[in-house]
Amino acid sequence: MKYPKEYLDEIRNKIKVSEVVSKTVKLKRRGKEFVGLSPFTNEKTPSFTVNDQKGFYHCFSSAEHGNIFDFLMKTQSLKFGEAVKQLAALAGVPIYKFSKIDEQREKNWKLYEKILQDYESYCYKNLQSNNFLSVINYLEKRNINKTEIEKFRIGYSSKNNSFLKDNNNYTEEQIKMSGLFFYDENKKIYIERFRGRIVFPIKNLYGSTIAFGGRIFEKTNMAKYINSPETLFYKKGNNLYNINNLKNSINSDQENVLIVEGFTDVISLTKNQITNVVANQGTALTDSQLNLVWRFSKNPIICFDGDKSGNDAAVRAAEKLFLHLKPEHNIYFLFLPEDLDPDNFVSKFGNKKFVELTTSKITIYDFLWNYYLAQSDRNNPSSYAALEKKIKNLCSQIADKELNKHFLEYFLKKIYTLTPFSNNIKNSKKIKKLSVPLYETKTINTKNEKFSKRILKEFSLLYLMLNYPETCNENIEGISEIDFSSDELNKLKIELINDSLEKESPNKNEKYSDENGTFFKVIKNINQFAPIKNLILVSNDAKDRISELFSDIIGEINSLNTENEIEDLERQLASKMDENTFQNLKKLKSIQKKS
Repeated sequence: MKYPKEYLDEIRNKIKVSEVVSKTVKLKRRGKEFVGLSPFTNEKTPSFTVNDQKGFYHCFSSAEHGNIFDFLMKTQSLKFGEAVKQLAALAGVPIYKFSKIDEQREKNWKLYEKILQDYESYCYKNLQSNNFLSVINYLEKRNINKTEIEKFRIGYSSKNNSFLKDNNNYTEEQIKMSGLFFYDENKKIYIERFRGRIVFPIKNLYGSTIAFGGRIFEKTNMAKYINSPETLFYKKGNNLYNINNLKNSINSDQENVLIVEGFTDVISLTKNQITNVVANQGTALTDSQLNLVWRFSKNPIICFDGDKSGNDAAVRAAEKLFLHLKPEHNIYFLFLPEDLDPDNFVSKFGNKKFVELTTSKITIYDFLWNYYLAQSDRNNPSSYAALEKKIKNLCSQIADKELNKHFLEYFLKKIYTLTPFSNNIKNSKKIKKLSVPLYETKTINTKNEKFSKRILKEFSLLYLMLNYPETCNENIEGISEIDFSSDELNKLKIELINDSLEKESPNKNEKYSDENGTFFKVIKNINQFAPIKNLILVSNDAKDRISELFSDIIGEINSLNTENEIEDLERQLASKMDENTFQNLKKLKSIQKKS
């Protein structure tokens, strides 16, 4: 169950970190901090520090970092709720009593966890039997042996899976909630989703199984890989495969976390003593996943296959993640030789060659610069103007304003070295002067400030609907549920939805380009100010990219709606304490954390 932030803050404010840590670690004061021997590694020279002012501990030998709750969880193998109760007692704070809704959700989570744990054990035991030697043979050909099967709890779901028959104590609703089964309307029965597949359990940071991935091992027309669908308890974009083992893998020799695409990449690298690795399971890397990795390393390396699709995927990831960079945090990209992925590279060349390859990693900003420059025509001044505009638009969207400024200056200096008169620029003052945005860009930014963050996101969604009606049609359900900020935008949304449903719209261009048309002015603003247009690149897999952008912007607008509702409720609560308002606020914050 989720505890209110205010309750956790009360506990933190009443207990010093050193007070909790000193029960396990012998601490000595050094200035404003305390130092001691690490409880996570065997060391002779103290590298473990505690800072009561900042409210955290940090271990330089193992990279472990956290607050009082993290410390108890990691040193005593407690779950979060158990750590909260223990620390509440120490702080003299009453044990928090959850509402019936909280209790029901916790009950559902425990049940969900049990079903998935039972399923994991069932599939694992299947693979241990002698009934599926063809699966074992396939895994051995992929260099996945008994050690890897045991470590990663790999299993097999047979084509005639009888898990439901053997576990008939679950209700239909519980089965549906697990995401392990889908309902066959013709046969009127639930069918196991992963039947006939090798099964890989996906665990969260604390080691609980929360989902599965399944791989076909025989020749078939079915999808090679499938994953559990999202459920109330599993959000694909909030987790990474093998994240549960990462906290025990980071050391001084492996300070950079590797982010790869698939399960077998992780398993193969781990088998070759490269254990600081996680996988995003073939989906676009999210900012939530990035922040999760940054807990362990400030310099993660995203590793892509060495082919065109790998390069295109890297561009999409770089443009998206670049906007979430933070001071003292970086992202690197690593590209393998063509037609090789991490699994077959390390299997073919071994640990040493792979580690050597990681030295060729490139920063996210240099990768983007090289890519954009390669798309430019070096003999065409207007092409350089387009390059400068793209760079400025990209930098303007970086969330951190200081990074926004410095990255813009970094890129502009590179641009000016490409122009014929660049050799005349001999001092930093001149370069700095050139780094100031052009008057035209200033004007656009000034106008842009007239629109709220919410409206700009709505502009982005409408821009996608205007330009990609086919992909709009695939996202109609999510779009329809959004209530736009104005009647005008809502009317345009409905018009565009209707257009996307029509097979032929011959007069579409005239309808929206007519200066006397109903939507001319608002579409002009959308085309000029929609931030998302700067992230769209023309590529062979543009449809997949646009679909991903639709999904992202719908999610961002929904998140903003939740934030606005939370702010309204907090204002109500500040003026008048009300139990109903408090419960609604708590519920919304719970939804916000899960999204």
